[in-house]
Amino acid sequence: MSRAVRDMFDRISGRYDTLNHVLSARRDLAWRRTAVGYLPTGPSRILDLCGGTGDFLLAARASGREATGSVVADFAFRMMLPLPSKGIRPGIQADALQLPFHDASFDAVLCGFGMRNLDRTGDGAAEILRVLKPGGTFVTLEFFRPQTPVSRFFYGAVAPLLMPAVGTVFGSSKEAYEYLVRSIRAFLPVDEYAALLERTGFVESRIRGFDFGLCHAVAARKP
Repeated sequence: MSRAVRDMFDRISGRYDTLNHVLSARRDLAWRRTAVGYLPTGPSRILDLCGGTGDFLLAARASGREATGSVVADFAFRMMLPLPSKGIRPGIQADALQLPFHDASFDAVLCGFGMRNLDRTGDGAAEILRVLKPGGTFVTLEFFRPQTPVSRFFYGAVAPLLMPAVGTVFGSSKEAYEYLVRSIRAFLPVDEYAALLERTGFVESRIRGFDFGLCHAVAARKP
């Protein structure tokens, strides 16, 4: 992630949760609840990568799948400042392409809306594979390049007007939400992303689309 993108997330950190819920009509909460269902039953030591304010880890906790020693890591330090108020221990500022964790440190890795922001998606996937234990699960929740008629219309015609406007109304950065739309349209389609994970060394990729393809969960396992 470039320094400019990191600084952008630091600037919008105070309004990030509110705007996520508003822009998704609170569907982001349901997407996370469903996505953590791909994790193994029972407590796991989880890395919530690009975890920001910790909502993905909270969803895993609510499902009974979080074990002691779970960690939130994010490149943008200010994004993680709300963690203690949510009952999560302070996060670790980390570059997803050079994670400060030993090999095979985690039972599972979650990444919500973060892989799209990495400078090199394949290198990020390789780092995640490295820090996972054998048999561990990686769950991505992401806005992939639109492929369905509904998602093409939404991200092509609605989102470029709606997202920057809502960001401005809530006193956030218009430029940040213009970047959001650009990054979605420039990212991989979901099937190409799953294929990239398998080339990296993951197996058993599973894809689930939400709301006519506006968002997808992708789950894969380390052999």
